[in-house]
Amino acid sequence: MWTRIRLTLEMIKFEHSIFALPFALTGALLAIRDGGLAGDLLWRKIVWIVVAMVCARSAAMAFNRLIDADIDARNPRTKLRHIPAGLLSTSFSWGFVAVSSLIFIFASRELNILCFRLAPVALGVIFAYSFTKRFTSFSHLVLGFALGIAPAAAWIAIRGSLDARILWLTAAVTFWTAGFDIIYSCQDFEFDSDAGLFSLPRRLGIAGALRVSRFLHAIMLACLLALVYTLQLGALSLAGIAVVAALLIYEHWLVKPDDLSRVNAAFFTMNGYVSVLFFLFWAADIFYASRF
Repeated sequence: MWTRIRLTLEMIKFEHSIFALPFALTGALLAIRDGGLAGDLLWRKIVWIVVAMVCARSAAMAFNRLIDADIDARNPRTKLRHIPAGLLSTSFSWGFVAVSSLIFIFASRELNILCFRLAPVALGVIFAYSFTKRFTSFSHLVLGFALGIAPAAAWIAIRGSLDARILWLTAAVTFWTAGFDIIYSCQDFEFDSDAGLFSLPRRLGIAGALRVSRFLHAIMLACLLALVYTLQLGALSLAGIAVVAALLIYEHWLVKPDDLSRVNAAFFTMNGYVSVLFFLFWAADIFYASRF
């Protein structure tokens, strides 16, 4: 059992929870900054937000591996993934999806009634992404939205209602994720073309897709600036945006239409830095403002 759990965590790349979690925590901190929260209740909320986020992502990733198992088996890049390689059974993987989903729903219930009511909707959004590459080239944006709802969900978890201002952060995460997913999908340009799957690299070519990726990341930065203005954040938040911009510029410098050898560095390493450093700068801004 423990071996299968370890293999499942490898399959879903559990460590990549760091991509969306810092943005969710930023949404929570912004909600606390806006309305305050007592100390004991604060830590309880943060713990359940983390549990909900990790379980939702785990369920979504395992679901995606199950739905794409037949495709992964035909793709030279992914044929050694755990399910097509026979390291994990589909029955165990479905059980993991079910347990992760139930824990997510329970965590949502512990947060507040609105989170509990919206939990099935959130699961529907994150599960729906797995089917989109079969019929639309804009699957990258669907994936982006699946991660983008995290900060809005965290705001709801803290405040019990949605404030339209936090949707700027939802938009920023949506465009950021879509941009780096386009970069990652360039690796499968030939396979997607042969298999009849949909992606922007297949539709526009690798060079065209990379231009769209740069454009989406520029929109992300604009959304973050709009959020700073809307919530009247300080200089540290602006510094965080500058750091994110520098990291994204470097990310795009790493990947060329005729050289995809550093896609993994651009996708995994740089975007991990983006999410963590963004959170650190914005958290510092929020805590600094709360002291003065």
